Amino acid sequence: MLNLNSTIDLDFKQFFRWWKRELDFLLPKKVKQLLLDKQGYLIVSPDGHQLMLSYLCDGVSEALTTIDTNDSGVEQFKILQEKDERLVKAQVIIRLTHQFAIQKELSLPTAAKENLSQVVAYELDRYTPFKPEQVYFAVKRLDGTNELEHIKVLLILTPRSILDGLINDIKALGLSPNLAYYDHSALGFDKFDSSYNLLPQQLRQKTENLTRIINAALVTLTCLLLFAVIATPVWLENKTVNSLILKTNTFEKDAKKVKALQKDIDATIDETRQLLAEKSAAPAMIEMLNTLSELIPDDTWLSYAQYSDGHLQIQGESPSASTLIAVLEASDLFTHVRFASPVTQDAVNKIERFQITLDVLAKGAPL
Repeated sequence: MLNLNSTIDLDFKQFFRWWKRELDFLLPKKVKQLLLDKQGYLIVSPDGHQLMLSYLCDGVSEALTTIDTNDSGVEQFKILQEKDERLVKAQVIIRLTHQFAIQKELSLPTAAKENLSQVVAYELDRYTPFKPEQVYFAVKRLDGTNELEHIKVLLILTPRSILDGLINDIKALGLSPNLAYYDHSALGFDKFDSSYNLLPQQLRQKTENLTRIINAALVTLTCLLLFAVIATPVWLENKTVNSLILKTNTFEKDAKKVKALQKDIDATIDETRQLLAEKSAAPAMIEMLNTLSELIPDDTWLSYAQYSDGHLQIQGESPSASTLIAVLEASDLFTHVRFASPVTQDAVNKIERFQITLDVLAKGAPL
């Protein structure tokens, strides 16, 4: 069952070893030959008083020869090295079999994971029949599900006398080993376990400063390229977005100005339409007065006239005010002609005073 409360342990050393192998795999062979001073692996495996030599490169293992650990073996190796230039640049790896090394699986408290080597060294005589000063050992974390509050590790060790003697035999050949591992026959002859190293730091081959500088430069360049690959699209997209935002802001300002102008134009058009509608709703005042002057008889005169909202009211005197209703009704401009008040007659001159109200028709309005 999945335990969601378990913690995730990240082995950064193992991750960087894997990353280095992947980068080495992707690097073209010609480029590796130019940049790396060490290419391929010379696997040295003890077999009694002899050394078995094999060459490993790009996952392909090739058995070379078996030499004695004496002066004749040294001469034999020099001849082989002169014939095979690959051995000059090969890294030397010591392969130990079950005759020279052992391994044991241990279960340790989780608290020991920070300093496994120190914890195992302190308890080594309890786990094995050896004391720390008698052996070279390494501790390897095992993958898989760990027990509750415990971790599983693999202890690999070899007696110091055996590994020291083997190192002396290898140095007699003019070689310096880089790594020593225990081959438990599960890896195969074409592989080796580089997750641990039985060689103590003082016995390992020293890496030249130039090689370290080149490797550091390659790692730095790889990191920079990786960062560029990730950051460049984001930067370009952000730059494009900012450019679009600036253009959008400019267009938005122009759109607001156009919208304001359109609003003013629409208001002006509405006012003009209202004025035209009002002008069309009633005849011109001069036209109305001319029509009224033509219709009013010569013996009738007006003393008052008022026009408002399509209604005209007139006052005046006439010998016969009643005839004015028919005269005004006959016009196409006036309708609903009526007396607004009773007609009165002057007793002396018999002239009638009148007050008439009438409606003025709009242009084009039906009668």
